[in-house]
Amino acid sequence: MAENIPMIALSPTMEIGTITKWNIKEGDSVSSGDVLCEVETDKATMEYESSEDGVILKILIPEGGKAAVGIPIAIIGEEGEDVTELVTESKVDSPVLAKMEKSETSETVNGTDNESVVSALGVESNTGPVKASPLARKIALDEGIDIRTIHGTGPGGRVIKRDIESVIKQGKFGATTTADVKKEFSPKPVETKKEIAPQQIVPAKDKITPVLHKRSIIAKRLAESKFSAPHYYMRASVKMDSIVKARQVFNQTNPVKISMNAIIMKIVAEALKKNSMVNASWQNDTIIQYGRVDIGLAVAQEDGLITPVVRNIEEKSILKINEELKDLIEKAKNNRLQPEEYTEATFTISNMGSYGVEEFTAIINPPGSAILAVGSIQKQPVVDENERIIVQQMAKFNLSCDHRVIDGVVAAGFMKDLKNLMETPLLLFMEK
Repeated sequence: MAENIPMIALSPTMEIGTITKWNIKEGDSVSSGDVLCEVETDKATMEYESSEDGVILKILIPEGGKAAVGIPIAIIGEEGEDVTELVTESKVDSPVLAKMEKSETSETVNGTDNESVVSALGVESNTGPVKASPLARKIALDEGIDIRTIHGTGPGGRVIKRDIESVIKQGKFGATTTADVKKEFSPKPVETKKEIAPQQIVPAKDKITPVLHKRSIIAKRLAESKFSAPHYYMRASVKMDSIVKARQVFNQTNPVKISMNAIIMKIVAEALKKNSMVNASWQNDTIIQYGRVDIGLAVAQEDGLITPVVRNIEEKSILKINEELKDLIEKAKNNRLQPEEYTEATFTISNMGSYGVEEFTAIINPPGSAILAVGSIQKQPVVDENERIIVQQMAKFNLSCDHRVIDGVVAAGFMKDLKNLMETPLLLFMEK
């Protein structure tokens, strides 16, 4: 018996999916587990697998089309079945989808129609009278210029001689006929005052972009985090010379190149083991202190950001973390992350150092209660223990904390341990 194939939630927060590609066509036979289509969620592009055996009798949502969770996207059944009734029933409105489509159709670009352009420039419509000086009208008639298309710079938008001369100089004007212009022209004394034609400046057009579903979800989550979790911040200036030198030596002598992010993630995990309350989550009536250390790294995408998560970092070497992180970042940039690869981080790191950002603060990424913002490594003058001014490589580390979970002294202890481990990485081995 024929039945609908509904859009399902392919990520924990998905409300609407966009079908980017159908892997089958109407009339194809499919088996359970076959990939029917690819769906773009609020986080990534996911494969939609069939849960039934049968024939695809009708595709209801085309490529590029959107469907809210629960809305039919196709019909499956036995070959030759009549699906007229199911097709009719599938044409129902989804409140979620309707709301989004309303937002998207509000996209406009200034001046997309003739009337808007005319209005924006302050020029009267072609259908109305044109205010112009007699000399301007005469020159326009002689040159075959449609004066109705000219933007006047005279008093009250009046078209004057310099406006016509400017258009002639640019070589861009609409042709007209003598009969057209004579309707506007009545002989009057010709202006003889010499005027200098200024350069006409047309304002750049505004670009209005609709808020798509993914950006809307990001905005909602960050707003909820910022205004529900009482944020406070701690900063530490960290000497990076030892870490930079160790990484440089390793990368010069090994085929596998270690990223700075992998090193920072490992050291952060060690600091979290010593300060477990920072690796925790507020759950309204309980607080979870996680036994695992799952660190998410903020990665920029064209339409937002995502935080791929390396799991159980406390048990892995820097080489293993580096390997997994490289794979996750590649998937993130191609919208191929699975939900289990970007959700439920116990702690998050955002590193803007490669962009030259010296220092910034970040908004906590739930369910975690803290996020570390890492700035660029810069050479700076520093006073050493002997009161000498020396040049060292420094970076600013800013920790954002949820005060419901993490007290100030706890955050301070974490930052102290993190700073010590970053500046003296040998401690990682001495404390084993």
